[in-house]
Amino acid sequence: MKRMLLVLGALMICAGTADARRRRAMGGEKYVANGKFGLGLELGAPFGINGKYFLTDSTALNFGVGEVYDNYYDDRDGFNLYIDHLWHPLSLTNQPDFQLPFYIGVGVRLWDFDDRANRFDDNNGLALGIRIPIGIAFDFNKVPLDVFVQFTPVLDLITGYGGDDGINDHLEFSVGIRYWFD
Repeated sequence: MKRMLLVLGALMICAGTADARRRRAMGGEKYVANGKFGLGLELGAPFGINGKYFLTDSTALNFGVGEVYDNYYDDRDGFNLYIDHLWHPLSLTNQPDFQLPFYIGVGVRLWDFDDRANRFDDNNGLALGIRIPIGIAFDFNKVPLDVFVQFTPVLDLITGYGGDDGINDHLEFSVGIRYWFD
């Protein structure tokens, strides 16, 4: 009994640390973030810098700046800026070395693009879009890193593209890695 009280006291002392958060989540399906702010690289569509800031143990702001390129929307590419609100309703597994949280969110993006097919035409455009990121993250417990994979349906309102304004939809795919600061 005395040993159990000592262990409980030690857990209460370090309750604010990432190690304590991991211990609370072990064995259950609830996800608890290991860090507060992560910054890294996102590859795919979009390509660029990605950041994530946890508001609570299971909700976060996900943001990025970079480029959407190549074969989206008939060879249009250009500057992309987005922000999403993510919910991490559960962890698919909680192991001593990593957690595997599922997440879903909703966000917005701004995309300033150019038509790659004909650089001499003035086919620049601007899109304001709604994003719905869906993914999983490999949240490592022993190192301050995570790796994520996500699919993001996007619905864009396009304007200024040679009179071809309208609403377009498509699916983006990206992978990334982030370093976590405590």
